[in-house]
Amino acid sequence: MTERPIQRDDLRGDGSPIFVLRRRPDDVPRVRAEHVTHQFAALEYCTAGRLRMEQPEAWTLEAGEALLVPAGQPHRAIARAGFESWHLGFCVSCVVADDAGLLLEPFERVRAGASPVVRLPAARRAFLETLFAELQEATDPARYGESRAVAHSLLTLVLNEVGRAARAEGSPPAPAGLVAEALRFIERHCRERITLGDVAAAVGRSPAYVTTALSQATGRSAVEWIVAGRMAEARRMLLHSDEMVDIIAERVGYADPTHFIRMFRRAHGTTPAAWRASKRRDSSRR
Repeated sequence: MTERPIQRDDLRGDGSPIFVLRRRPDDVPRVRAEHVTHQFAALEYCTAGRLRMEQPEAWTLEAGEALLVPAGQPHRAIARAGFESWHLGFCVSCVVADDAGLLLEPFERVRAGASPVVRLPAARRAFLETLFAELQEATDPARYGESRAVAHSLLTLVLNEVGRAARAEGSPPAPAGLVAEALRFIERHCRERITLGDVAAAVGRSPAYVTTALSQATGRSAVEWIVAGRMAEARRMLLHSDEMVDIIAERVGYADPTHFIRMFRRAHGTTPAAWRASKRRDSSRR
């Protein structure tokens, strides 16, 4: 892959940090000429048919298998036939606790060069599909606020099933490269008051080197990744809490609320307060 990948951002625009949908043969993913990246981690569990993906090498996903796409990894669909799946996306920094490294291990392995395709044991597939169906219901925008804890628990169970299968079939990959290490650090610390210098220090390279490497590999610089993680958490808090904007600003890493409002407006075209009011009006009409 030589071209700069296209960026895909918010999960679905409503502030929810988890997104689940059932894909049928006529649905996306459509075959693409260009690679894309997104700020959230994704998991595609195939229930029928076949999907051919490039990530960055070519892989075939078949029934009973899950494809893992870490945040920031370029990928594209190159062929499909009768493909049906459960598609899951989630904001890592929003919904995964700091001590949940084991749940994220399969995604880290993919970043480090392991196969992104995990085959689920036949005896566990029906249970996994049940989890996806329950998670889809729990993440419905009309009721996510009241079922948030349930949604997070179901996400944990889904990741646990995939993680068990990945550990059972795979050997450890090579050590992670700079891009993977930088993204991992940002995912874990973006809500703190970190800077490009902190990311560079964590991976042992210069700020300019880190920015160039991330921009070429993912389409975003280190600072853009930090901001994206903070905005994702801010959207979640605006939608699902009554915290004041200045408190939310501090909790997502901004000491100056005015600077936070300016960054939010730049990313979303409106102020945090106006965004919250608009989303809550939309939710009340459902």
